Amino acid sequence: MSYAVKEIYTTLQGEGAQTGRAAVFLRFAGCNLWSGREEDRAAATCRFCDTDFVGVDGPGGGRFSDAASLATAVAAAWTAPKPDGGRPLVVCTGGEPLLQIDDALVAALHAERFEIAVETNGTRPAPAGLDWITVSPKAGTDLVLTAGHELKLVYPQAGAEPALYEGLSFAVFFLQPMDGPDRERNVALATAWCLAHPRWRLSLQTHKLIGLR
Repeated sequence: MSYAVKEIYTTLQGEGAQTGRAAVFLRFAGCNLWSGREEDRAAATCRFCDTDFVGVDGPGGGRFSDAASLATAVAAAWTAPKPDGGRPLVVCTGGEPLLQIDDALVAALHAERFEIAVETNGTRPAPAGLDWITVSPKAGTDLVLTAGHELKLVYPQAGAEPALYEGLSFAVFFLQPMDGPDRERNVALATAWCLAHPRWRLSLQTHKLIGLR
C-alpha cells in the first residue's frame, strides 16, 4: 500500500493526556468527513476543522510507496536523543489517519522503536497494535471505535453532547473548547461543564498558546 502524507514534523503534543510530550506528528492527507476545501465546507459532515490536510506539499510530506519508507521518514524527523527508559512517540493524525494506517505501517513504525498514537474521528476500524488511541467524535457520525485510551470531544457541538459518550470504554474523557471566533465563550462553557461533571477533564490546545505547530 502507498501512503499520502501532508506533513511530518517534530513538536510537543499540545492536547489531551499526553500534553507536553515531544512527538513526531505524521499528518495524513484526506478525510472522510470533509474534503478539506472551503467550497465544500457547508456540505461537510464536520464543518469546524481548522487543519490543512489537503495534498502532500507540507514539510516532510509526499507519497510513500511502502510502509518502510514512511517509517524511515518518521524516524529521520526525530532529532532528539531517544527517551530514557521509553520510546519516541509518533502521533498519527490528519485528516483521518485510519483511512491509511494498516498493519504494515504499524509494524514498520514499531521496528523503528516508536510508540504509536492515533487521533481519529472514530468512524473507521483501527488495526491491531496501536499504543494509544484518541477518538474525537463528530456530530452526525456513527462511531466504530467505542473503546480506547482517551475520548476528546470538541465542545460545544450540537448533536454531540458529552452525555452521549459517557458509557463508552475510554480511560479518560476530555472536553476541548472549539477554536474560532467564539473560543473564549467555548472555554468558559467547557470549564463549567467539567466543574459540574468531574468525570470530564479540560483539554486546551497548549501548542497554540506557546506558538508551536
